[in-house]
Amino acid sequence: MRRRPGLSVRLKLTLSYTGFLLLAGALVLAAVGYFLLRQGWLQTNSEGAWRATPGTSFVLGFAPTAAAVMLFLLVFGLVGGWFLAGRMLAPVNRITDATRTAANGSLSHRIRLPGRQDEFRELADAFDTMLARLEAHVAEQRRFAANASHELRTPLAISKSLLDVAHSDPTHDPGELVDRLRAVNTRAIDLTEALLLLSRADQQSFTGEHVDLSLLAEEAAETLLPLAEKHGVTLETGGDVTPAVGSPALLLQLTTNLVHNAIVHNLPGTGAVRVGTALRAGTAVLTVENTGEPVAPERVATLTEPFQRGTERVRTDHAGVGLGLAIVKTITHAHGGTLTLTPRAAGGLRITVELPAAAPPRW
Repeated sequence: MRRRPGLSVRLKLTLSYTGFLLLAGALVLAAVGYFLLRQGWLQTNSEGAWRATPGTSFVLGFAPTAAAVMLFLLVFGLVGGWFLAGRMLAPVNRITDATRTAANGSLSHRIRLPGRQDEFRELADAFDTMLARLEAHVAEQRRFAANASHELRTPLAISKSLLDVAHSDPTHDPGELVDRLRAVNTRAIDLTEALLLLSRADQQSFTGEHVDLSLLAEEAAETLLPLAEKHGVTLETGGDVTPAVGSPALLLQLTTNLVHNAIVHNLPGTGAVRVGTALRAGTAVLTVENTGEPVAPERVATLTEPFQRGTERVRTDHAGVGLGLAIVKTITHAHGGTLTLTPRAAGGLRITVELPAAAPPRW
């Protein structure tokens, strides 16, 4: 927004300091003059002129002295006020320079304002924290865009190769080509839908409703029971009524993703998945635990990043699109909750989602 030029804050502070100093000086001089009058050392003649009483000739120089004092206060106030205002506004100038640097695209710059804690330091620290989060978010978005471009390009490249083979070899079985194209197309659709869901959850464009996590857990388990039976994985659910506030569709997607991952990333034929819900100190807790191969702690920290499939634990026919836990993380944060992944000593993972519990109904 364009504004008309005005006085700088430093000049305004200088004038304020000077004005206050002159006012204080004038009040002091007025008090001294009033004291002299009260003591009878100064009187006025019939023409209104000041004159000294007998024996008090030393007060004759009061008026010139007062003028000199006021002049001194004026000069001292302007010079001292300008210097003090500059010292006081120095942190603001550093914050302004950092803001301009960030506006030009350099998010790695930090103010790191020295000194003890005060309002300016709090502002600078808050700005540094904002820059750090913004830099991390931008870096994450760039990685996501690069990974998404790569993932979306892969099925398109495969489809082009299949079509080129069919075009160069008319005797090729069309049924096999159609089946492979259908599989590639299905994967591209799943990836696109996952990206759209991730974007919608990240924008928090939903209306909060009362949701029972225990019912969502039962629904997800019932939906994925055939998949668990196919993999030979035992699926168990349990827990108390766990009221939370959020989007029923997104929270169901969160629960379904967790249960699906727990089934697929498991020990085929002998694996187990346990889904539980509980209400703890005003927090709605959803826990999904599965058996499986041991997972290194440093590997766990990367599983919620987009397109991290944990390929060392996944069979190639169920690699997915690599957005399952990324979607879970985004939905959890959009609901003001926390997501915790903990490797089990015996293998597998324990994933805990903590959401703000719904307030009890008022009767």
